[in-house]
Amino acid sequence: MGDNAQSAMLDILKRLQAGQSDQRKRLERIEELARKQRRDSAGMLVMMRATAGDFDERVNEVEERAAALEARQG
Repeated sequence: MGDNAQSAMLDILKRLQAGQSDQRKRLERIEELARKQRRDSAGMLVMMRATAGDFDERVNEVEERAAALEARQG
């Protein structure tokens, strides 16, 4: 009975160790994915700011033209 208990205990410990290794690998993959998503998000934010800046410039140009036309008419 002592051998069976010891054998069972070793099997349990091996399974725990394997499970821990799997969890570590999963965590590493999740961390890698999170880093990639942060980089992608930062890139999208830069593009959005550039687009918003370009849009603001165009709107300002239209407003200036409208003001110039109103000044000519008035």
